[in-house]
Amino acid sequence: MLGEKIGEHSGKITGQRVLPSEGGAPRVETSFQASERILGVAATTLATYRASLRPDGLLQGEGQGVVMGSGGEMATWTGQGVGRFVGGGAISYRGAIFYQTSSARWSRLNGIAAVFEYEVDAEGNTRGGFWEWK
Repeated sequence: MLGEKIGEHSGKITGQRVLPSEGGAPRVETSFQASERILGVAATTLATYRASLRPDGLLQGEGQGVVMGSGGEMATWTGQGVGRFVGGGAISYRGAIFYQTSSARWSRLNGIAAVFEYEVDAEGNTRGGFWEWK
């Protein structure tokens, strides 16, 4: 069951590169930077994810990031998700992320799984939200 919304972000793709294929499937690495709010704290996220095209036309992605809060908080995360092309070059992902932090203010993140929605439009703008999974 979904719990409390713990954050949301908006950002921009900052780079992409093609990776060697695995089993013939095309793979792309994407980096983005985003402004976000997490547990009420303004923050900046830097992240990179890799996505492979599956035979069913969906994308399988995995990534990692670092979140830096306005009060000196810092956390890292890893995640996985499934994406779909939604037209005009836009992509929509759904998945889960897991945080790790030594920040007292964000310590709650260490014990939760967060589910996310992540959208990329044709111009490389990103937006998303994440919720505690209870």
